[in-house]
Amino acid sequence: MDELTEVADAIADPVRREILSMLRHTPLTAGEIAARFPVSRPAVSRHLRVLRESGLVRDEQMGRHRRYTLVATKLSTLAMWLDQFDTRRPGWSQRLAALETEVHRARRDRSRAESATTSHPPRQDTA
Repeated sequence: MDELTEVADAIADPVRREILSMLRHTPLTAGEIAARFPVSRPAVSRHLRVLRESGLVRDEQMGRHRRYTLVATKLSTLAMWLDQFDTRRPGWSQRLAALETEVHRARRDRSRAESATTSHPPRQDTA
């Protein structure tokens, strides 16, 4: 199974998506995570195992507890793949082309402003 499929399968479940949202702010122990759900602790442990095996979370033994941390880089692979379908946000080539247009427009406007001031010198008072 490829990485993209693993990540997509892991986030397909709403409980796992909620766990990822919780871990976005701070690392949590398995008990802290389980306390926030109406499902059993073994069910939460299975969700955490799926997230760990997909690489979306990392766990660390802290005494008798395991603390889970989000691995956001795994989500960036999925985000980059999904970006190709987002037609509302232009890609880099379109952004750079728009920037180039603005640079040319600014140069043209500056050129016109400079030529207007040099072709009509200011009047001097003769009084």
